[in-house]
Amino acid sequence: MNILSFIHWNPDIVAFSIGSLDFRWYSLMWCIGLFSVYQLMHYLYKEQKIAEEKFEPMFMYCFLGILIGARLGHCLFYEPAYFLSHPVEMILPIRQFADGSWHFTGYEGLASHGGTIGLILAVVLYSKKTKLNFMHVIDNVSIVTPICACAIRLGNLMNSEIIGCPTDVPWAFIFERVDMQPRHPGQLYEAICYFIFFFIGWAIYRKSLKQSASDYAGKKPFFDIRVGSGFYFGLAIFLIFLSRILIEFTKENQVEFESSMVLNMGQLLSIPFVLLGIYCMVGGKYCKKISEFK
Repeated sequence: MNILSFIHWNPDIVAFSIGSLDFRWYSLMWCIGLFSVYQLMHYLYKEQKIAEEKFEPMFMYCFLGILIGARLGHCLFYEPAYFLSHPVEMILPIRQFADGSWHFTGYEGLASHGGTIGLILAVVLYSKKTKLNFMHVIDNVSIVTPICACAIRLGNLMNSEIIGCPTDVPWAFIFERVDMQPRHPGQLYEAICYFIFFFIGWAIYRKSLKQSASDYAGKKPFFDIRVGSGFYFGLAIFLIFLSRILIEFTKENQVEFESSMVLNMGQLLSIPFVLLGIYCMVGGKYCKKISEFK
C-alpha cells in the first residue's frame, strides 16, 4: 500500500487568531451553520408572512435546545458512568485533572441524537410562547437544519475527529494527528449527504408553494408536502438518521463498550428517528387542515 497516493490531512485546528484569541475551525463552522440557518429561517418566515416579532425568539430557543440536548446526549448515551459521577463537567465546559485542578476544555462531546431531541423540545416551548402551530414551525426548521449539520461535520473534519475505519479506497484520508493509516473520511461522507438533503428539502418546499388546499380536495395523496403537515420534519430525520446508520459502518466506534455491539450506539439511537420520520412523512395526509397564521 502506497500511502503517498492518499490524502494527507493535518490542518491547524485554529482558523485564525486576533491577538491572543484563537478562533478554531470547529467553532467557526458552527457559527457559519447557525448563521445560514438563521438567514434561511428568516426568509421562510417572511415568505410565509409570519409576524417578525415571532421570529426573533426562534434563534435562542433552538440554539440552547441543540447545545443542551447535544451535551446531555453525549454524557448520558456515551459516557454515563463518568459524567453521572462528575455532574459539574456535564453542565460546565471544564474538566478536573488527576492532580485535582480544574481546566477549561470546552464541551468535548456533543451527540447529534441528543441535539435533535433538544431541538424538538425547544420548538415545543417556542411554539407555546409564540402561539404558532408546532408542526408548521418544526417543518420550517427541518427544511434548513441539514445545512447546519453539514457545517458541523466539516468542523469535525477540520478537527480530525470522528474518524473512519482503515481502508484502501483511493479517496482515503490519512489523519496525521491520529495515525498514519488511510481511513474513510466519515465526517466528509456525512457532510456531503446533509448538503444534498438540504437541497432536496428546499426543492420540494419550492414545489409545495405551487399547490393549494384545493389541490388536495377530495384526494388522499401519499405525501402531503405542504408546510405544517409534518412531511419536512419526517423527511429530514429520515434521511439524516438513515444515512447515519449506513455511514457508521465506515467509522470507528466512539467509546470502548461499542466494540462488542452489532450496531453501535449511534446506529441504535438512529432507528427510532428513522421510524418516526417515515410516520411523519406518510401521516401528513391525515391532517385535517393547513396551519393558519395571522
